Amino acid sequence: MNAKTIRWKQRFQYFEKAADKLKEGAAISNPDVFQKAGLIQIFEISFELAWKIMKDYLEAEGFLEIKSPRDAIKQAYNIELIAQGHLWLEALENRNLSIQTYNEALANELVNNIKNSYLPLLLDLKNKLSQKI
Repeated sequence: MNAKTIRWKQRFQYFEKAADKLKEGAAISNPDVFQKAGLIQIFEISFELAWKIMKDYLEAEGFLEIKSPRDAIKQAYNIELIAQGHLWLEALENRNLSIQTYNEALANELVNNIKNSYLPLLLDLKNKLSQKI
């Protein structure tokens, strides 16, 4: 087992925990403003780990030109590690927006997107990678 293979498998443990916490947070019905902020923060962490684990996995598979989250998403989609590449790119854009500003309407929309769209993407990646370990 080479170092790149070991790296994605180690990072997977952190990603798995973050995705599970995101799932737990998404189950809260009628979250208050602090719970929403926490859910958004856990999404940011989960998404960051997701694209980095994609990058690590792709490097272990011989794809060495991955320089950004967008590159990782596109290549992961090309090799069918992930589905719905357009939704992953949307999640990336929303993650970037959530970091730069706090707007209550944007936060409410993001919480809805996390619960209904982005969490299933992350859990699907978690399931696919757990089968590869």
